[in-house]
Amino acid sequence: MSLNSVNTNASAMIALQSLASVNRDLSGTLRRISTGLAVSSAKDNPAVWVIAQSQRAEANALDSVRDSLQRGRSITDVALSAGETVVDLLGKMKEKMLAAADTSLSTASRMALNSDYLTLKRQIDRTVSNADFGGINLISSGSVGQVRALANADCSDTIDIDHVDLSTTGAALGGLPADLLAAPVTGTQIAAMSTAMETVTSSLARIATGSFALEAHQTFIDKLQDTLNTSIGRLVDADMAKESTKLQALQVRQQLSMKALAIANSGSSYLLTLFGR
Repeated sequence: MSLNSVNTNASAMIALQSLASVNRDLSGTLRRISTGLAVSSAKDNPAVWVIAQSQRAEANALDSVRDSLQRGRSITDVALSAGETVVDLLGKMKEKMLAAADTSLSTASRMALNSDYLTLKRQIDRTVSNADFGGINLISSGSVGQVRALANADCSDTIDIDHVDLSTTGAALGGLPADLLAAPVTGTQIAAMSTAMETVTSSLARIATGSFALEAHQTFIDKLQDTLNTSIGRLVDADMAKESTKLQALQVRQQLSMKALAIANSGSSYLLTLFGR
């Protein structure tokens, strides 16, 4: 026969333990529902939390890689646009040179052609000097300006696009005639212009190849980030449907535990009937 005591209520202690256990489970379920995470701190699951944190750091670091690739693409886009303008201007300069090759031109006509030629030449330098993005110019005079875009999160690899001088003083165009006044343009000079145009287009093709590499790698980085985020979700995200069902069950258990505790606490009062008049 169980001990009837007013000092020790075993039934109430059991009911209280049950209620405390239900409250702990309910607190965890509410935390998972409010955060959407099954593992929101190291206390929930240390091993999974460490893995998830490492993957989050990797995914976040890839943001900087994406920024670097996008910046590189912008630099090359500006350079290509300016380079295409240079090719068009060279074509017009070649037309002026061909016209100046006519030995029967009057002095006035030659001076007019020369004026147009020099204007086009100055426009080339103006174009390449303004082909700047974020302080980087791939085709300006000199050798300063290049793309070294990040290819991964640990900086061990880059996508490189080197500078090419497309100004009229550079290696590509430096051999063009200074003007069209000295003497009738020769076939050699015309050939030099054709060679210069080929050099420019080849340089632009290399920049375009680098731009394609930047774009392709950015697409890969985007996919890699999505994959990492999906993998992290599999590790730490809570199953909301499951948690919703569990919440309802725990709320019922909590109410039952509170009812059981109330019944257990009222047990001692029944002993008073033994001492009634």
